[in-house]
Amino acid sequence: MTNLDIIKSTYEGKTSEDNGKNLKRYISNETRWTEAAGFPYAGTYQGFDEIEKNVFARLSTEWIDYNFAVENYVAAGNKVFAYGTYSGTNKATGRYFKARVAHLWTLKDGKVISFEQFVDSKTVCDAMV
Repeated sequence: MTNLDIIKSTYEGKTSEDNGKNLKRYISNETRWTEAAGFPYAGTYQGFDEIEKNVFARLSTEWIDYNFAVENYVAAGNKVFAYGTYSGTNKATGRYFKARVAHLWTLKDGKVISFEQFVDSKTVCDAMV
């Protein structure tokens, strides 16, 4: 699989569960995952357990139909860039949002070594209050 194929597999599975399993397959204990400053889950997490606890578990419990609709990908060497739009409804407030987003992935030997999120955090935060 190419780096682009690996990253596509984390977004384009038949179910969210498929995407999660694919992501876990390509993350190591050394993977560093950075959620953007200003985003509700901002911070850098290392390894799948920290990522799951601080990002995915919260997304699944705090949002209804939280989604990243990928518009396209750009791949060059060990970097893959995915961009598109987040959307979802906050469970606590009932407020819906849409926000433009980009994810920058860095891979080495078929494993994700880093992930960085770029997002319009204000629209997400506004949906939470």
